[in-house]
Amino acid sequence: MNFLNFREKFFDLSVFTPDQVYTWHPGFDRNNFHRWIQKGLIIRLRNGYYTFREFKSLPHYRFYFANKIYKPSYISLHSALAYYGLIPESVVQITSVTTLKTENFVNDIGEFTYKKISRNLFFGYRTIETDKNKSCLIAAPEKGIIDLLYLYPEYETESELLQLRFDEDILEELIDRANLLEMTERMNNKALSGRINKLIKAYGL
Repeated sequence: MNFLNFREKFFDLSVFTPDQVYTWHPGFDRNNFHRWIQKGLIIRLRNGYYTFREFKSLPHYRFYFANKIYKPSYISLHSALAYYGLIPESVVQITSVTTLKTENFVNDIGEFTYKKISRNLFFGYRTIETDKNKSCLIAAPEKGIIDLLYLYPEYETESELLQLRFDEDILEELIDRANLLEMTERMNNKALSGRINKLIKAYGL
């Protein structure tokens, strides 16, 4: 199998799977995957999902990869909050929520972490464009905060919530208090509602 022909066929997909390859070429030698990984031509994102080395230098594709290699999922928690500029930290991990089991994948692109939530809590996300003809699902700003306080209940007091160092100007600009409270009510979790109310008070929303 000529790698250049293979690359020409699959490069625009960004992420490809063995099933897609076998559909195109039923006689494809699976050992090519191992050889091309060893040569640094392709990267294994997780078992059964691959990309090309060129995407390692395109960080805006990481959200797209996160959605593709473990689904259903959407970007949330620290990654979503950093994307919106709500928290100051540069986030190394790509954090998502999923209805599948909690999982973690480390590859040459980065570290992808997924936290499990129940199906009825899998809402509050939107679609953003990551590149031409490529998009991904990411939590709305309100849901990113809710997911964080739901999955990390240690942020309990107002002082602990202030330690999250939300940017108050961006918080005021992006967060719709009515939407925040409505989404919180849908979570149907009394302790979470208490934390959200403390956050509203702490940041003057």
